[in-house]
Amino acid sequence: MEYQQKDRYNFDDLVEIVRILRAPGGCPWDRAQTHKSIRSNFIEETYEAIEAIDTDDTELLREELGDVLLQVALHCEMEREAESFDISDVCDGICKKLVYRHPHVFGDVKAENAEQALSSWDAAKMKSKSQTTCSDAMRSVSKALPALMRSEKIQKKAAKVGFDWDNALGAMTKLTEECNELNIAIALGNSENQFEEIGDVLFTVVNVARFLEIDSEHALEKACDKFVNRFTMVEQLAMERGIDMKSASLTQLDSLWEEVKKIQRKK
Repeated sequence: MEYQQKDRYNFDDLVEIVRILRAPGGCPWDRAQTHKSIRSNFIEETYEAIEAIDTDDTELLREELGDVLLQVALHCEMEREAESFDISDVCDGICKKLVYRHPHVFGDVKAENAEQALSSWDAAKMKSKSQTTCSDAMRSVSKALPALMRSEKIQKKAAKVGFDWDNALGAMTKLTEECNELNIAIALGNSENQFEEIGDVLFTVVNVARFLEIDSEHALEKACDKFVNRFTMVEQLAMERGIDMKSASLTQLDSLWEEVKKIQRKK
């Protein structure tokens, strides 16, 4: 199948190339894909774009946004083939949504700051989705989101109607309460109750983070990075001193861990 190569391509070229890849005589792999078969690809490409943002890598971000855009084009082409909708319909939909949800820009609603603009957006969103209660808004939060992100979104919606602690101290008190309940569940050996209480602890931790204006998902990512870095140094120290980590006592390993912490604090 022929396609005129160019020095520079645009959005329309992307749509056409994806159409060729999916057409008879195109790429066997692309033709075999479905929405569900490439679902994980979409998630992976999105997180790679996020990593580029976190590392301030502009060149990588340009590449990764292209990969995300490819996923959008593929899903749209599948629906075009099914005569459901195409990428033009998707563009039309998002443009109409942006205009409708920005009445403070395209209408007569006034918004003097970012908080008022967000309030205007939320009101327009609830109206467009026929949401009349806070519960409706909560249920609209995607269950496919990472649980920490979903927790924060749900809590913010509850806070908008006044169902919230006064400050971080109130949330911390609740966290202590939930930790105590988890301790009881552990002591009783009730696995079902332990599962529930672990969830309550995590949900409350997100609440504390929200009051401190900390992105809990990002904070946990950094905690994972910190753990890996420290563990790597612990492992290196153990090897240098002839310590077999598998047979070493927890006291020995904890001593190495504390030593690494002191080294890192001095840097």
